[in-house]
Amino acid sequence: MDRSQLIERKHEVIAQIRRCQRELEPLRLRQDRHSQRRIRDLERRLEALMAEEGCLRQEIDRSK
Repeated sequence: MDRSQLIERKHEVIAQIRRCQRELEPLRLRQDRHSQRRIRDLERRLEALMAEEGCLRQEIDRSK
């Protein structure tokens, strides 16, 4: 990927991170089993997105 594609992907990942965080907030207040399972899924997704964003940031820096 060239630098502009990396930057574009980074913005997409950041948007996904924000959506994931918004979805997590109300779920954390609930105690039912379904919510707990969804929280774990979202937390794993959030962790993966944050790792991808970090890698993209490094690739962008190297592409200067």
